Amino acid sequence: MKPRFYIIIGVSGSGKSEVGKALAQRLGWDFFDADDFHPTSNIEKMANGIPLTEEDRLPWLNALNALISKSLQEKKQGVLACSALKEIYRQHLLSGNADVQIVYLKGSYDLILSRMNTRTDHYMQPAMLRSQFETLEEPQDALVVDIAMPIDVIVDVILA
Repeated sequence: MKPRFYIIIGVSGSGKSEVGKALAQRLGWDFFDADDFHPTSNIEKMANGIPLTEEDRLPWLNALNALISKSLQEKKQGVLACSALKEIYRQHLLSGNADVQIVYLKGSYDLILSRMNTRTDHYMQPAMLRSQFETLEEPQDALVVDIAMPIDVIVDVILA
């Protein structure tokens, strides 16, 4: 399968946005950050350290699935940075969408926490990282990439 769309997944702080932007730029494809599709109420919850419920996530997942579907129908390739921590979320994103490759950015808790502690411009609080790791269901059908590598090397691995 030659992907026409990539979904870059992982816990907060794993580098999804940076890798996704670099991959999209290299390919000349559109880039989307799933965080931009959260309703304000979800962002407020996360900013206050309140985990989202399944009910909170459903409209967000529906919007992301529609985004992927619309892009593919319009023959536009894209890259989406999205946590998609559970298998059910990934299946929701993939539903009805062919030629989509999931890339899982994998890293240790300590490495990701150290990166998160240097960020000042993100609503996800470092204290919520533990719950993200507890929620994470590592994908069995994704390309797994070690985030300890530089971003340009990660992009090379994805494209190889």
